[in-house]
Amino acid sequence: MPSVLAATHPTDTVYGEVGDATVPLRFSASSASSAAEYGVLRERAAVLDLGGHGLVEITGPSAVDFAQRLLARDVEYLTSDRCMMSLVLDEDGQVVDQVVAFGREDGLLLESSCGAGGRLLEHLRAHQEDGVEITDRSGELTVIGLEGPYAWGVVGRLIDAELASLPFESVADATWDDTEIVFARTGLTGEYGYQMIVPAEAAAALWTSALEHARPAGLEALELAMLEVRQPIPRHEATPGATVIEIGANWLVDITKDDFVGKDAVTEAFESGGGRRTVGFTGCAGVPAPGTRVLAGGQDVGEIVHAVHSAGLDATLGLARVDADLAAAGLELTVGGLTVTTLTSPYIVPKSWSIPII
Repeated sequence: MPSVLAATHPTDTVYGEVGDATVPLRFSASSASSAAEYGVLRERAAVLDLGGHGLVEITGPSAVDFAQRLLARDVEYLTSDRCMMSLVLDEDGQVVDQVVAFGREDGLLLESSCGAGGRLLEHLRAHQEDGVEITDRSGELTVIGLEGPYAWGVVGRLIDAELASLPFESVADATWDDTEIVFARTGLTGEYGYQMIVPAEAAAALWTSALEHARPAGLEALELAMLEVRQPIPRHEATPGATVIEIGANWLVDITKDDFVGKDAVTEAFESGGGRRTVGFTGCAGVPAPGTRVLAGGQDVGEIVHAVHSAGLDATLGLARVDADLAAAGLELTVGGLTVTTLTSPYIVPKSWSIPII
């Protein structure tokens, strides 16, 4: 499904297929554009076309109970001025998706990860029960993001300065140019981050206005910045058979909840303490492919999960899934015959951590 903003993108925008979505990877055919977009995100403010994120509305008298059963975190008291990130699991504890759940007066609105809207919708409908209405809002609404150390300034110039200082994971119903939008303080990269859920017919105008104050950044720059602060990227990290503990997404599961789909499998994984763990690394020449074996002292101890060239580090940065006792910072491992060094996150310090909102 192409972005509703595609007509506003530069003609040499490079697109990619991610799950069920066609998304802008970078906004120029130039090989240097991804690094430039990353630089804007880390140094100034970037506007993001998040149209590849599906939007699913859950309403009806049993909506909250249903969401409480399907989401791995506790959303029973998620009010309309709050949002939170959660995993959605299947009965075997495997990751279906990583969502942002927005509390709404009549239920919840779930935002899928990039390209996973169709899979999320199918999973929800497979578990649908009486008193629950599930509506795909992806064709009516879209998501525009702002990320960067000065993104708060863009919010002030674009909509309302008071919205910029909302507490993290706060939600407000706002108005832009007589259009009602859902505004949220979120953040995916460690920088100041905001999301605007906007009707599709008004999205192009809002996107164009945002570009008067910020530059666009595509998925390549966004996912690199997410990796650098260890923000989970399920399409890369949720490999088949991996438990939430092996992925390192424990914080997106509330094991104290009475019940949720996948709890038995997650509890078993917690109690067994077995399996591998995911750790960051840097070093080696080139970018190793997923599945490349990782060695320690000549012994096979795991595999590469995801790796890229980090413009921030000017080096290869990646994730490896290795034996649990090797998931520590400062160890030297071998990947493709070359040495890499394991890291503790974050792998860079976001500029926003030292810049106040004024």
